Amino acid sequence: MPVYTLPELPYDYAALEPVIDPQIVELHHDKHHAAYVKGANDTLEQLAEARDKESWGSINGLEKNLAFHLSGHILHSIYWHNMTGDGGGEPTAADGVGELADAITESFGSFAGLKAQLTKAAATTQGSGWGVLAYEPLSGRLIVEQVYDHQGNVGQGSTPILVFDAWEHAFYLQYKNQKVDFIEAMWAVVNWQDVARRHAAARERGDSLLLAP
Repeated sequence: MPVYTLPELPYDYAALEPVIDPQIVELHHDKHHAAYVKGANDTLEQLAEARDKESWGSINGLEKNLAFHLSGHILHSIYWHNMTGDGGGEPTAADGVGELADAITESFGSFAGLKAQLTKAAATTQGSGWGVLAYEPLSGRLIVEQVYDHQGNVGQGSTPILVFDAWEHAFYLQYKNQKVDFIEAMWAVVNWQDVARRHAAARERGDSLLLAP
């Protein structure tokens, strides 16, 4: 049975200052992300036990737990690589991410349009959640999704390529209750090279939903 593991950070705890305090990065990665990894693994073990015993009384709760913890693991694994201490700005062809820049303009009218929509989506999540820029394979467009918890309210088959964590543990020690200030600051550390790689990979496999039987 596959076992999920906590990935190492691609930088040290202080690499995202002053946007994100080192203490937040350490707690967020080493405690919160680690808890989702453990939760996914524990739930897989519980599902295996249920199959062995043919005992399905808790199946609804176990499936919900697996979706919650596994999606938390996946989104956080993207989140860490979506950021870099020398990131930010607007993606352009001059930076080698022209296809991504063109896709943003085609889907949102302009980079400013994307920034406004994704910022608002992340900042207005009710309770815990994420703002997500995703590739939608049926249309081939980029869309913004507002993800509740880790897994709710998303289009089936869409691939996240840029994620903004809007859970309080991502910002509260530094930004207190000013979630919108945190989201605005996040744009200064976006790793557009990473986002462009994810966009290209999603496009390559994006037509799988359209295959004829």
